[in-house]
Amino acid sequence: MKENKKILEIVSNEAKNSVEQIPVVTPSIYASIFSEFAKKNNLKIENEENLSKEIIHSECLKFTALQEETSKNAQTLSENTNKAISAIQNKDEQILNQVLQETQSLRHEIEKLKESVYKDELTHAYNRKWLHDTYLNPFGNLFVANGTLCIIDLNYFKQVNDTHGHIIGDKVLIFLTNELKKLKMPVIRYGGDEFIILFSDSISEQKAITILNKIRENVISKKLKAHNDAFRVSFSFGIAKFKKNDELAHVIEKADKNMYNDKMEIKKRVTGI
Repeated sequence: MKENKKILEIVSNEAKNSVEQIPVVTPSIYASIFSEFAKKNNLKIENEENLSKEIIHSECLKFTALQEETSKNAQTLSENTNKAISAIQNKDEQILNQVLQETQSLRHEIEKLKESVYKDELTHAYNRKWLHDTYLNPFGNLFVANGTLCIIDLNYFKQVNDTHGHIIGDKVLIFLTNELKKLKMPVIRYGGDEFIILFSDSISEQKAITILNKIRENVISKKLKAHNDAFRVSFSFGIAKFKKNDELAHVIEKADKNMYNDKMEIKKRVTGI
């Protein structure tokens, strides 16, 4: 069940990424696309009803916990505000110091809460929600500033999973995330084995390519261990500049097209794992 859920997450992300480019998606179209990716990943869902119930139950528990934590923090903030107003009126420094300590503790709790909302559970990279809330207009998928987007795709990731299992596959995703974080740029897990890196407008497209090539060579040079075996991984990338009010889907589509040639070239050098 757990193994199927892991593959189901990969298939779901691939299907969602695919339908994003389609203006109108009917249930039958989505089912067809989902089936294609399920077949590619050798996904066989047995007892789908129970699996669906388990997933929904798990997500509802997360939502309930998040709601309760938010409510508790809001209540604490309200109480601290009232204490602070009273302390200021009465010039009570002891109460003000107490409010300060409680507020600092609350800030720490809020930061933890933000992390649970904005971080990918497996890799601790940022997630799509962070991307949308930080870089896009809340009324549409339009960028609020200029910059450069890079989309990254692991090569032969299915081969890693098929050869060494999904636990090793997860470790590869964590390894790649940690390598990409060395760029000191926002790293987003966009879905499955796809990542997005956002460069500021001050970094030229050529500079971004040079930086990413250096990271890639470092990744390729490292041997990863799985039980008694050793293997290497590589990734392909595509870059696209974006301006304020450019649509995310169009920028990703452009970066995807640019990644195609890069993938062909890197796979001539690195022919597997």
